[in-house]
Amino acid sequence: MRLLVVEDEVDLADAVARGLRREGYAVDVAHEGEDALERLGHTAYDLVCLDLNLPDVDGLDVCRRLRTDPRFTTAPDQAAPRVLMLTARDSTADRVGGLDEGADDYLVKPFSFAELSARVRTLLRRDAGRHGAEVRVGDLRLDTSRFEAWRGDQALDLTAKEFALLRYFMTHAGEVLSQEHLLEHVWDEHADPFTNTVRVTVGTLRRKLADGGAGSAIETVVGRGYRLRDDGPP
Repeated sequence: MRLLVVEDEVDLADAVARGLRREGYAVDVAHEGEDALERLGHTAYDLVCLDLNLPDVDGLDVCRRLRTDPRFTTAPDQAAPRVLMLTARDSTADRVGGLDEGADDYLVKPFSFAELSARVRTLLRRDAGRHGAEVRVGDLRLDTSRFEAWRGDQALDLTAKEFALLRYFMTHAGEVLSQEHLLEHVWDEHADPFTNTVRVTVGTLRRKLADGGAGSAIETVVGRGYRLRDDGPP
């Protein structure tokens, strides 16, 4: 899952980004509203952590434009990102105003990283149509709060990036995902698009899944990408 953190306090933005990266998310950072809008115009983010008080275009305007500007609302095959608004404004009117402008959730500063992480997980599960921390596809189980994964009764020893890749496959089970799509959603802006990092990571993940069960659950669709089969045992 690829996230954008929009926060003008550099230390806070870096701390949030570091924490989210440790949990396996691909994270980009913007410190101004215009920079955020520019990034949102050309990158398919799954969720935006959006500060309300920005030095140029404020967070409410960024959220409003994200929800109403055709540049963001008419992109083919691209769902609008979830928006978690971060702000020191804690009045009911402020919260209602943020939600009315299109925010999906609202977190008041100061906040604990544990709560931010839980709200991010909840919003991303909402897009996948799932409830609770556990995701199941066939004989695969993944606990997004404990960062644990199993195939049947066999625990899987995954790196953070392999966990993030499996989480994305499981929330898009049955869909054919190209290498370019995976690079855009599971890696951040620092990933080199000309390397074979996606192919290598998919390969190691497939081997670990095969070691944990009968064959790999990820199949190659020639000329198109990869697909996680969703026809395994419940």
